[in-house]
Amino acid sequence: MGLLLRPGIHQCQCHQYHHLLPVVTKPKISHFYFHFHQNPNSLPFTPTRARRVSQTVRAIATTAEAAPKKMVKAVRVHELGGPEVLKWEDVELGEPKEGEIRVKNKAVGLNFIDVYFRKGVYKTPTLPYTPGMEAVGVVTAVGPGLTGRQLGDLVAYAGGPMGAYAEEQILPANKVVPVPSSIDPIVAASVILKGMTAQFLLRRCFKVEPGHTILVHAAAGGVGSLLSQWANTLGATIIGTVSTKEKAVQAKDDGCHHVIIYKEEDFVARVNEITSGNGVDVVYDSVGKDTFQGSLACLKPRGYMVNFGQSSGTPDPLPLSALAAKSLFLTRPSLMQYTATRDELLATAGEVFANVESGILRVRVNHTYPLSQAAQAHADLESRKTTGSVVLIP
Repeated sequence: MGLLLRPGIHQCQCHQYHHLLPVVTKPKISHFYFHFHQNPNSLPFTPTRARRVSQTVRAIATTAEAAPKKMVKAVRVHELGGPEVLKWEDVELGEPKEGEIRVKNKAVGLNFIDVYFRKGVYKTPTLPYTPGMEAVGVVTAVGPGLTGRQLGDLVAYAGGPMGAYAEEQILPANKVVPVPSSIDPIVAASVILKGMTAQFLLRRCFKVEPGHTILVHAAAGGVGSLLSQWANTLGATIIGTVSTKEKAVQAKDDGCHHVIIYKEEDFVARVNEITSGNGVDVVYDSVGKDTFQGSLACLKPRGYMVNFGQSSGTPDPLPLSALAAKSLFLTRPSLMQYTATRDELLATAGEVFANVESGILRVRVNHTYPLSQAAQAHADLESRKTTGSVVLIP
């Protein structure tokens, strides 16, 4: 881009007032070329004219940076607390940088981990923040030099970074996975995080095989429903716990061979009866405080206690010696550590989507809410009014 001074400015005159001209380092204005022409009738290059040139240069630089900012709606949390702290606000959205993409969300998954962050059980890096760790959307912009992603691609992400409760968001390109065209975006958003959680719990954290007997708490919930279906195809005997008769019907339909309504029965005594006193090979416990000690009691010798959530609160501290009586294994796994590499992420998501396409996993999207009503969705989830998956629609 060139800036042409009026003919007749002598180079020596310009140099005399060079200190009056600005040094321009603004983006998008890489060089200013001053063309000097000899003209015997030219006006002298006075300090006043130098200042005018300076003002012109600054005005051009300011205009270059004054492009309107893109504003989108998002849910923001300014303080920790109940569902009421979820606020629907306007936020600025920039352009994707190198290695990033911008995604217009079509569906956002609601998960209990969102509640944990909102309440302060898990720590957020900063306040305010935008919650959400699961979404599906369309790529609307690609950062410089990025290959492998194109405008219009349908992609999903789960686990991080946080910020899915927004109409649009910026994401690292290496954190998204392609969504098969045969899978509806709402289904994909409801299954990507919960499905990948079920995958690593069943296939890698403890590898379920034919002949195993497993206990799944909250069997009618988002992850519990998928665990029950998937474990059934692996040949396991599944015992599921639920809170109501209605949820017991769903758990049975999802593949649970035995269903315990824990508000009506002592689940420890019932598991002992079902297994003839032998106990189960593994417990998948996302409830936490209310079920933790009972879950340990349900395990057979050398059994695995897999605690992957705490919807009822954080379990009380456990001395290591408590595991010694039956040589038990205890783990508190997280999806992020099981999808830490790009290859792990693609393999995990690929197996989930393949099982959805084949019908092994029937995704129950039983509840949808406008994204602006995320507070109501959180309240319903915490009060156990929901079953299956909950999806927020921007």
